[in-house]
Formats: sequence, C-alpha cells, structure tokens
Amino acid sequence: MTGATPPRNGFTPAQRLHTGADFERVYARRWRILDANFSVNAIQNSLGHARLGLSVSGKTVGDSVQRNRVKRQVRESFRRAAPSLPAVDLVVGARNGARTAHNAALRASLESLWEKIRKQCVVS
Repeated sequence: MTGATPPRNGFTPAQRLHTGADFERVYARRWRILDANFSVNAIQNSLGHARLGLSVSGKTVGDSVQRNRVKRQVRESFRRAAPSLPAVDLVVGARNGARTAHNAALRASLESLWEKIRKQCVVS
C-alpha cells in the first residue's frame, strides 16, 4: 500500500494530565460545571492547548465494562472538541446519571459541557 496516510487526530500524551499533582492543582483552583452525567473541573493553563484527566469510579458508574465505556466516550468527545477548546486543564468526573445513560446521551452531555467551557473562558 503506497498512499498518503491521513493525519491522526488521536488523544496524545501532551493532551493528558499525568500526575497526581496535575489533578490536585485543578481541584485546588477550579471552576466547576455540572450536569446529570458529568462534573467538569477546569483551570486555565499556559500551554496553549487543552488537557484532560479522568476520574471515573466504580462506585459511581459500575463495573469495569461500564467504567471503560464512559471513559471511551469522554476521550473521544474530548478528542473531537480539543481543537476548539481554550487552553484549560480539565478533570472530568462521572456522576450517577452516567451509569444508565446511553452513549448518545453521554456525547450530547459532553458537547454541552464543552460549549459551556468555551463560553466561560471567553467571559473570563
């Protein structure tokens, strides 16, 4: 196969929060946006791009199959929204509604939250 491969729009290591200190910094000086499915904690960063951390517990969402399903939906939604998001560090936590919500409802919920973050950062 000889052909140009399309550019990857993956979820790169530069787009992730890696350390506990990163998460603690977000939790310590955050603004928070909630809905029935997710809690998004955010702070602005100086990196020029958004970064994502996940906090999805088994107690809230259920077994590993459900946790991984929710995390996949969050990562994919973030991957698509990242180019239009401001330079913020985000920690997305699952809430009780995510346990029973269908994937389409999770994606709609996340898109609404990303839009609120875009508007919040324009005002700030």
